[in-house]
Amino acid sequence: MKVIITGSTGMVGKAVVIECLEDEEVQEVLVINRNKIDITHSKLKEVIVTDFDNIADIKNVLQGYDACFHCMGISAIGKSEEDYDKITFGYTKSLVDLCFELNPNMVFNYVSGKGTDSTEKGNTMWARVKGKTENYILGKGFKDAYMFRPGAILPEKGVKSKTGWYNAIYVVMRPFFPLMYKMNSITSSSNLGKAMINSLRFPQTNKHLENPEINSLANRKQ
Repeated sequence: MKVIITGSTGMVGKAVVIECLEDEEVQEVLVINRNKIDITHSKLKEVIVTDFDNIADIKNVLQGYDACFHCMGISAIGKSEEDYDKITFGYTKSLVDLCFELNPNMVFNYVSGKGTDSTEKGNTMWARVKGKTENYILGKGFKDAYMFRPGAILPEKGVKSKTGWYNAIYVVMRPFFPLMYKMNSITSSSNLGKAMINSLRFPQTNKHLENPEINSLANRKQ
């Protein structure tokens, strides 16, 4: 399988890249970033897009892929709804439309978040916008699509959050990781990547995957 990954300089996206590179059935990984990723691998290809408004400029590069794992995202803190909507919904819509034009038979996975509002009518701005984004993807008509809604994620294999205070919390909590791994309400960065890949192998009826579903899919063997 050949996959596209966005947001691979962030914790989630980088974790997904690592799992894809380690998986023998993943033949090629194309990462779309604004900045270069600090990984080199024979299966890895990279294209830099400084402005997602111009995503159509790389149309020829995106042909022939089986899946897109859209992990790109920003924090809503300090953002107006207009600005947050442009990046979260607008940029995603541009990517979705282009991928669907090139290959409607691909699987499109989107990293959303626990608490996302599918009704698009709640009081929380980020949840409404992400809900709108999820609904657009699910309604597009891809062969399959999954909305990943992780809550607490334990970082593994050297991945780190781009948010400094998150990393500080992880350092403090690390002694408790063995206990936390036993809690199905918590997932790991590795499980998130494995679940992304397994969504191509094992189609799921449920299209909204939170931590328990992510863990279950990550550990699916047959």
